[in-house]
Amino acid sequence: MFEACIFDLDGVIVDTAKYHFIAWRRLANELGFDFTEVENEQLKGVSRVESLDLILKWGGIQLGEAEKERLAEKKNNWYREFILKMEADEILEGVIPFLDELERRGVKLVLGSSSKNAATIIERVGLSDRFAAIIDGTKTTRTKPDPQVFELGAAAVGAQPAQCIVFEDAEKGIEAALNGGFYTVGVGSAEVLGDAHFVIPGFQGVTVDEVFEAVLM
Repeated sequence: MFEACIFDLDGVIVDTAKYHFIAWRRLANELGFDFTEVENEQLKGVSRVESLDLILKWGGIQLGEAEKERLAEKKNNWYREFILKMEADEILEGVIPFLDELERRGVKLVLGSSSKNAATIIERVGLSDRFAAIIDGTKTTRTKPDPQVFELGAAAVGAQPAQCIVFEDAEKGIEAALNGGFYTVGVGSAEVLGDAHFVIPGFQGVTVDEVFEAVLM
């Protein structure tokens, strides 16, 4: 029925959003201000540079490009300290059985993430060999809601967008997939991800048949 399923990483396969929040908040605190977990939701699916711009805006701070690059790298180093300690037990509940079921049906698995650390994280949690293609922030030139990351993922396995389902936890990610003509499954809150063809709170107890039928309704 579908040739491929394309998975975002953060909040879909693993929950690294908590590590992003800790690192960005540490940076904000060093600059003399703070921000909340509610505000942090706006950073989901957003590139590192765009995230920094938003945070500086919240703090009322203006900086030159060189200084922003330095701060973004500083934050990334803190973030990498966390992800380099990740293990398989950080894979979200229900993900492995869902991937297993897709593979039994011959559906290709693709990772499509704006994170430049995606390959590192997937390797740390032991999933590198599960994905036929990994498209991350090192391979893209445009960020969500542009569909480039998903288009590259589909092309890498020889599939058309209409033959793929994108799994995303961010509003911008769902928007990007829809912009590219993909079927979409939101992973998280229906209030935030209501534009998706189907929304699940997570993969626990969710079957491939249930997803396939729901997105085609």
